[in-house]
Amino acid sequence: MRPRVLLAMDPATFALQFGPEELTRLAGLATLGDPIVVSGLDAVDPARLAETEVLITSWGCPPITAAQLNAAPRLRTVLHAAGSVRSLVPPDLHDRGVQVATAATMNAVPVAEYTLAAIILAGKRVLPLAQVGREQPVGWQNSFATRTLSNLGRTIGIVGFSTIGRKVLDLLRVLDTGSVLVADPFADPDLVRAAGAELLPLPEVLGRAEILSLHAPLLPSTHHLIGGAELALLPDGATLINTARGGIVDSAALLAECASGRLDAILDVTDPEPLPAGHPLLALPNVTVTPHLAGSLGSETRRLSHFALDGLAAYVAGEPLPGAVTPEASELSA
Repeated sequence: MRPRVLLAMDPATFALQFGPEELTRLAGLATLGDPIVVSGLDAVDPARLAETEVLITSWGCPPITAAQLNAAPRLRTVLHAAGSVRSLVPPDLHDRGVQVATAATMNAVPVAEYTLAAIILAGKRVLPLAQVGREQPVGWQNSFATRTLSNLGRTIGIVGFSTIGRKVLDLLRVLDTGSVLVADPFADPDLVRAAGAELLPLPEVLGRAEILSLHAPLLPSTHHLIGGAELALLPDGATLINTARGGIVDSAALLAECASGRLDAILDVTDPEPLPAGHPLLALPNVTVTPHLAGSLGSETRRLSHFALDGLAAYVAGEPLPGAVTPEASELSA
């Protein structure tokens, strides 16, 4: 018997992620009600919620409350067609016998691709020099005379041996980098070594990284993980890349370093986000701020819905869920 499935997400997210192909596959796997999708569980008829066995969520779904779970005694699985579930499900969800799976591995793909591109651009200071070129004549002779513009032998630092961090390490194999260093207190040194990098304490990574990319979750323990003292350890001319969460970096300290010209930054996330008009970081030629676009957008979001549907197929077949989140992993993930 096909499970009763309910989708909960923003209507615009649903329209982006579930086209005719996805809806046909969904209907073949599940028993669906009317409407197929709701913006939140408070809008669901209590009788329908009581019969729901699988919940497919994505961006725009409000946090699931204990009261809503109490009203859904048959719920067995939450399949999140997006990344983080930290703010979506309560900590005791596993204790209720409900499995949780996330498409975070799929969302990691475009973030890692963005990061690789940012690293390549940082190696030749493409973005700051393009900004200079808007204001004064520059050409090949200027670039040739600057001997630090290179991607060969660069020392790359990765903070966070996360799903995205590991994907970035994999993509870095296309470059002839120098040492690739990882800082993560929970990482296995053998796994880091197998990924082509070396696990070191954060201060050692900071002291050597010419390009530093952040891939740690935002937790109480990682808030302002990269503050003034940490930024001061980076070599002169280093570039900080942040595609994780803005709160990992002390924005005031970063502003001071970049305003001095000592560091460059490529920021896809900021604190606050978005930065208000006129924020001094936006005026610096050596700081590039993009509007949180590294993650899945447009057609990339279909990877996430396909992953959730794969999870539904696994559930129906009684097989392990791809992307399952364990209680232990949920304490360390974004």
